Amino acid sequence: MNAMTEDEVRDLAGKILKFENSDTVISGVGQLTTFNQLGFKGVSDKPDGWYLPKNIEEPAIILETKNSNLKLENFLDEIIKNCDIASTKYNKVIGILYNGKDVIVLKNNEVIEAVDTLQNKNYYLSLFKVNKIDKQKIYGVTKKINDCLHTEFGIKNLYHRMIFTACALVAKRYGAMLIKGMNYPTFHTLIHSTLSKSLEDSRRQNQKLDILLEVYSEIKMNSTENQEAIDNFIEWISEISECVNSDYWNGEDVMGIFFNEFNRYKKKSESGQVFTPEHITSLMYRLIDVHQDDKVLDAACGSGGFLVKSMSNMIKEAGGIQTDKAKKIKSQQLFGIEFDREIFALACANMLIHKDGKTNLEQLDSRTFKAGEWMREKKITKVLMNPPFERKYGCLKIVENVLDNVPQHTMCAFILPDKKLEKDNSASILKHHQLQKIVKLPEKVFSEGVTTSVFIFEAGIPQNNKEIFACYIENDGLETVKNQGRHDIKDRWQEIEDRFVDIVHKQNGDDTIQWIKPSEHLSYQMPEKEFEIYEEDFTKTMMDYIMYQEKIDIKEFSDKLMEKVMYSSCVAEDGEDYVITLKGDNKDEE
Repeated sequence: MNAMTEDEVRDLAGKILKFENSDTVISGVGQLTTFNQLGFKGVSDKPDGWYLPKNIEEPAIILETKNSNLKLENFLDEIIKNCDIASTKYNKVIGILYNGKDVIVLKNNEVIEAVDTLQNKNYYLSLFKVNKIDKQKIYGVTKKINDCLHTEFGIKNLYHRMIFTACALVAKRYGAMLIKGMNYPTFHTLIHSTLSKSLEDSRRQNQKLDILLEVYSEIKMNSTENQEAIDNFIEWISEISECVNSDYWNGEDVMGIFFNEFNRYKKKSESGQVFTPEHITSLMYRLIDVHQDDKVLDAACGSGGFLVKSMSNMIKEAGGIQTDKAKKIKSQQLFGIEFDREIFALACANMLIHKDGKTNLEQLDSRTFKAGEWMREKKITKVLMNPPFERKYGCLKIVENVLDNVPQHTMCAFILPDKKLEKDNSASILKHHQLQKIVKLPEKVFSEGVTTSVFIFEAGIPQNNKEIFACYIENDGLETVKNQGRHDIKDRWQEIEDRFVDIVHKQNGDDTIQWIKPSEHLSYQMPEKEFEIYEEDFTKTMMDYIMYQEKIDIKEFSDKLMEKVMYSSCVAEDGEDYVITLKGDNKDEE
């Protein structure tokens, strides 16, 4: 590739950064404009690019470009000098050194880690945002919202409460002015109209998104007259919305936390849905090495937890939510199927909240040929799923249809009940697909009492009696908090997750590791308890044998003895002890 001149690099940088003048910003690139002309009196130095908001409380950006043959490290003094000039007016200054290939980024004149390709200006502006996600706040607000919708509005159906809340969050995300004091009809109509407008472009690609509007319209309230309840709901929606809009995800998803917290109020849905705890979605993402270029499928996506977890982690790897890569991840790399109509609506709302791949959701039966065709078209590279466990919902049929319709060598992770592959006929699955790893999950992960494992398959490769690696995460470190479910209150999980990801990848380093022959088992084998014998066991066995020799009926003898002790005896206190005296027919027997 031919070297780029400094002029060519400068023009390219201006296009990528999108440095354009507006009513609120002086912005552009060039080699003739001085700082004096940009409002810094008496300064004749010339930046190569500038982004200078009229509100000096906002961050400024200064660009310095060089031709592509030059090493950027040699020009740090130059960008620092220009940033110092900008700092005479702005407290927040980003400096960018760029040569058409490499980029160095300074934040208030300190070199920082950043994406190694030049990004849109919004990425660099976001480097000054520090928004921590307050999980406890989300837990508390979620409970308030649920209680309010249940008791004050009278929405009895949990999923209707979740969908109504999600739709309000979508409306807030797309600019709806939800203001305290508005009456219920105005409030309800505003959410509906904002939803409809936000769906306009996407509906041209996916008409099924209308299901979200239909389900929202079907939700009925028993009471809509309580203005205080309406005002409280609006306030709580605003609080959650602030968290959702944060650029500081750090691999966590606010709506994942929100939905999991909401779901505690119902043990299990009528559709066989069991929502996956947020810390387990994080584990599974890492177990099969999902990365920013993958195309991720969840063919039983529920509210979209795996998809949004994948999205947040992939975007973090790409450099953050403001990068150009983030837009591609959202629109082209996340795919979900959900059969249940109301839960599909919930998934659509979740995707809308994140302004991402809503057009890549389909309401289909994942067991069908039609669903298989849809999956094949997408050229999936990774699968993360928690299909409905029950046979009546076609658990293994879903698993098999997914494995049959993703490309060969695709790594697929499924949460299934421990013995599912043994109890139900899985021979046809193993004939065409290879079960490589089983990671047994802690016993209390799912409140329904079902014990589960993560089963990791490689699609399109027959098992051929290859042994299966297995291990057991005995404890996830979460603790039960009164009226709040299980939470990682002592921050133990991250260390546990890191350790077991390492164990699974290296396939050694833990006492729970097993190598399972598929002809014998298809589940993690819990160790049998060590054999122990006590003196009472010996005495009982000896007495049983004597009575057998004497032809005494053990049950009849036991019943008579119990009756004698319970109902034909005298109890007397002897110091600190009690003496039971049995009364015989002719004399007392002690």
